[in-house]
Amino acid sequence: MVKRGLVIALAAGVALSGCVQTRQYADVQFTPPSGDYKLLVLRPDVTVGSLTTGGMVEPRADWTDEARHYIVDALRTQQAGRGGKVTFIEHRNELPGVAAQELADVERLNYVVDQSIVLHKYLGDYLPTKRGKGLDWTLGQDAVKLGQKTGYDYALFMHAEDAQASGGRIALGVIGLAGCFIGFCAPNVGGQQQLDYASLVDLKTGEVVWFNVVMAGSEIPGIKFGDLRTPAGAAQMVDRLLGRMKPGKEAAKGVVMTPEVPEKH
Repeated sequence: MVKRGLVIALAAGVALSGCVQTRQYADVQFTPPSGDYKLLVLRPDVTVGSLTTGGMVEPRADWTDEARHYIVDALRTQQAGRGGKVTFIEHRNELPGVAAQELADVERLNYVVDQSIVLHKYLGDYLPTKRGKGLDWTLGQDAVKLGQKTGYDYALFMHAEDAQASGGRIALGVIGLAGCFIGFCAPNVGGQQQLDYASLVDLKTGEVVWFNVVMAGSEIPGIKFGDLRTPAGAAQMVDRLLGRMKPGKEAAKGVVMTPEVPEKH
């Protein structure tokens, strides 16, 4: 299993540039769902913590619950504008005909697959067998069985990590900046770090057909890039992650695409 700590390197790297970046991958034949499709949105995997003076992230259960609530609200609003039949699952025992343990197994499998995608597509540990194939990951028969039992076409999984700079971290950054005025600039300690990603799984084949990552970071503690503990911050993150879903390479032929430009702050 790929450890959660590896993907934090993504957000840490972006923190040095002080911007927001996204990058999508899709199966070469993928076309964004439209029309009379059925989408299952699983409970978002969310962690929000405090970035301490020493650079460690201390998870906060109250912040996490608050952020997940606003993210789900933002997802409902965002998906309502896309059509299709969308069902949100906030507890594993809410899906008729599917045992809670069965759904938990699919979620855990997806977590491992998603982390593998992050490692090999975004952290540079490329697999030679997957070069030039867009996305080439699958949840296999577990996802297919979920689709057969429920009648849904797709399942959407989301992961969000947000680290808010603590008071001590902000103070340390201020001290470093103040030193610049007297001729000595302390090393930049970095501020907020946010890493979000989402995967769309075709429940007829089990294949991961679309994946996107949003990485946000600030050089200066106290400067934020969308606080997930607020409705506005959660809505901004959901829009960045899911608002401009692109088709795969083959499906996009003949379609003029508008390139995404990283947000600068």
